[in-house]
Amino acid sequence: MKEKEIITNKTKVEMETNYGTIELELWDDLTPKTVQNFVKLARSGYYDGLYFHRVIPDFMIQGGCPNTRDKDRSNDGRGGPGYTFEDECYRDGEEITGKIDTNQKAEAVWNKIIVPHIQNNRTPNAEIAAIAKECQSAHSLEPVMKYDLKFYQEKTGIMDKVYVQELIAPVDYGTICMANSGPNTNGSQFFIVTKKDGAHWLDGQHTVFGRVTKGMEVAHKIENLPRDKNDNPNPENQAIITRISFPK
Repeated sequence: MKEKEIITNKTKVEMETNYGTIELELWDDLTPKTVQNFVKLARSGYYDGLYFHRVIPDFMIQGGCPNTRDKDRSNDGRGGPGYTFEDECYRDGEEITGKIDTNQKAEAVWNKIIVPHIQNNRTPNAEIAAIAKECQSAHSLEPVMKYDLKFYQEKTGIMDKVYVQELIAPVDYGTICMANSGPNTNGSQFFIVTKKDGAHWLDGQHTVFGRVTKGMEVAHKIENLPRDKNDNPNPENQAIITRISFPK
């Protein structure tokens, strides 16, 4: 999030576990699809009885897998609600016009124009293909900066507006984030960050949709539970979500 950004619409959540209650606020305005999905599942009782199947000290606690309802621990972490939905990690910032003079602008042109053009054309424009090859060889987007936006639009025929992408929220301490198996594979699994200085190597890879407002001591209890080689708490001390409610 931008510093001092005011979040106006928040959904309050109380996540009751057998180790105590974790209170959260979810950010409706910043990540509406993610919040709506979590609320829908929670109100249906989807999370009730599931346990945190992956806990790593000084990192995070992960839950929300429906496979934790059965007695087969080997499939924990592989389940979901039967659908996936897209990430909400970035939002449109400054509209790009004219020169491509920053890495952020180059990345936006790469993702919104160059890659779609190459993927959707058996014989892409030769100049565009050469720039893409040069970028791949150099492991850099600097070659994109040789030309302005109009050049890429004319060569590819892609005339959509292009915006610099801004990170909606970093993976900070106490945030609740969607777990996934790659881009746009969100389902029901989530994690709460317990690392005091955050897990910023995950910024932009996981949707951050809220934060803990009370009960981080409960999250810390859970992260330190005795666990097996897969970081799954042992059966005798599993941390179970007993109920999720939405106080006014």
